[in-house]
Amino acid sequence: MEIKRFVIGFWQTNCYLLICQNELVIVDPGPGAKEVLTEIKKLKAKPKYIINTHYHLDHTFSNKILKKETGAKILIHEKEKKYIKFLGFKPDRFLKEGDEIKIGNETLKVIHTPGHSKGSICLLGKDFILTGDTLFKDALPATHFIGGSEKDLKESFEKLRKILKPDMIVYPGHDEIFKYNETFFSCLRF
Repeated sequence: MEIKRFVIGFWQTNCYLLICQNELVIVDPGPGAKEVLTEIKKLKAKPKYIINTHYHLDHTFSNKILKKETGAKILIHEKEKKYIKFLGFKPDRFLKEGDEIKIGNETLKVIHTPGHSKGSICLLGKDFILTGDTLFKDALPATHFIGGSEKDLKESFEKLRKILKPDMIVYPGHDEIFKYNETFFSCLRF
């Protein structure tokens, strides 16, 4: 699978394009639809899904226009249902823990990781994970937004600790892409 990253908008959100066998998935399209559409045209892959790792505007801003321009279906976790009412887009499918999303011959597994929001998710691939705002290289995610919870975040970290493997590539919602190592969670302090 090929993964392309764009750092877009005022919030410097990482938007990702995942490409496999001429199918394409857009993850967390913040404000930067024009940039994303330009790249999609270059890739000549068919957009299949727009996946939001959580409901915040810096990760969902371009959903509506990208859906209109590409026909891709919008996916977001079911626990974000009540928070997206006023964001101007309607999901085609609500996700839940354990769902699998096919891109070409590859699969992403949905890992529900609340803490930053009620419906925060990570997307687990073969040797990588997209973590949205659940996991960063050098910072703790914010838990003070509506639906956030420090207790839930700690539980999500415990879940991820059991899933992540050494040298797995982590694609966060902001900041640098990094390789996971086993000492990672021991450095985090609440």
